[in-house]
Amino acid sequence: MISDNLRKVEQEIRDSCALVSRQPKDVTLIAVTKTVDTETTIELVQQGVTHLAENRMEKFLEKKEKMSAFSNVSWHFIGNLQRRKVKSVINEIDFFHALDSIKLASEIQKRATKKINCFVELNISGEESKHGIPPKELETFIQQLEPYDQICVVGLMTMAPFDSTIEEQHQLFAHLKTLQEDIERKKLPFAPCTETSMGMSNDFAIAIQEGATFVRVGTALFKE
Repeated sequence: MISDNLRKVEQEIRDSCALVSRQPKDVTLIAVTKTVDTETTIELVQQGVTHLAENRMEKFLEKKEKMSAFSNVSWHFIGNLQRRKVKSVINEIDFFHALDSIKLASEIQKRATKKINCFVELNISGEESKHGIPPKELETFIQQLEPYDQICVVGLMTMAPFDSTIEEQHQLFAHLKTLQEDIERKKLPFAPCTETSMGMSNDFAIAIQEGATFVRVGTALFKE
């Protein structure tokens, strides 16, 4: 089942890249393994997927410990990270996808023992239920991060509303790409901002067409 699903996802990545003359190697597939057990996660890694994402501290730490033999895995933490949990998580991950406040940045700076690759989370759709900063505050927010030498802003992240139309997805993801390129052009040493983390199981094809470099896919990999 997993091997078949993975083949379909990888083919969709290739097809989406071909539509806009991109190279599939420029898109990193992150498997969102938060809903599956360690054995299933290992099966996926054995199929060649090396970027894994979790969003719950306890489950992530347990899974990472059980998979310590897999040294080629890059761990991503997605979703809201409470400040009181930062010290337990931040030095165990390779990428953090939900930096959305200076208070959180301060806690990461305080607890990190290495430079942390962070995506700034943006709420482009304006949904009240979504985390993330408004686009109009992005430039100011980025500048406020300059003193935090343990944080490297590698890119921007957003999510489309689950019930959004294809047209709305195109607009939202294109907006994030434009914002990412605006920050990248500033050539800030602490915020190279070359990446875009956008697109999930229901919309990653659209996100790739609009320039996603990381896509976060769970359901499409593990559905029956």
